[in-house]
Amino acid sequence: MLLKKTNIEEKLKRLKEKKTSEQSILESVKSILDKDNQTEDRILETLNSGEYTNGNDFNFDLLETDKIYHINEIKSICIDYRLRFLDSKYFKAKLPYEAISKIKALEKAHNTELKGFKIIAPSKLFKLENADDPLLFAPIGNGYFYLVHKWGNDLNPFRKLLMWPYKNFGNLIFTVFILSILATALFPEGIFSNKPNSSQAGMIFFFIFKSVAAMVIYYGFAAGKNFNHAIWNSKYFNA
Repeated sequence: MLLKKTNIEEKLKRLKEKKTSEQSILESVKSILDKDNQTEDRILETLNSGEYTNGNDFNFDLLETDKIYHINEIKSICIDYRLRFLDSKYFKAKLPYEAISKIKALEKAHNTELKGFKIIAPSKLFKLENADDPLLFAPIGNGYFYLVHKWGNDLNPFRKLLMWPYKNFGNLIFTVFILSILATALFPEGIFSNKPNSSQAGMIFFFIFKSVAAMVIYYGFAAGKNFNHAIWNSKYFNA
């Protein structure tokens, strides 16, 4: 059996076609990656600029109902846990790549460009102007927001209880009252008299109550602190 002779011209043509095909694939891949990078850059620019919009053009048939929240629900949670709900441009921590990926996936699914992002997080995670569990939202409209991504560690299970005194003035006074009672109960007997009585206990309680209240008021004014309902959507550090 005679072997077929090698045609160098054909070999050259095949090699050329193969290289052209590979180059075409590489160019296509590069084009896709460049487009993807441009999309990510645009999303980051939108997040950092905090471009305002009242609502995004979502396809409601594709939205997950368990991720839709009304502003009143968000406000209630922020007040209970002393959190802020602010534009994404004030967020100083680094956004995880998963958040960018979810925004890209949403934009592709809904065929739109999302804007007006907001984030729920503790005050320390925001760049606040002077006058542990972030959640990224995009506005839907009419006071509703869509949860895009949650990251970081969960909040301390006692955070709601610890932040309860800051919820309003009544809670603060009640907390000072309870602390004063406990301090009075721990106060050593017989310091002012060998025969402790109710009037002496009342005087000690009144003294401790005034002292604790004075420290709380001083700290509040000195640090520029305010109650939860006043800061949940404020961009100011000393709101």
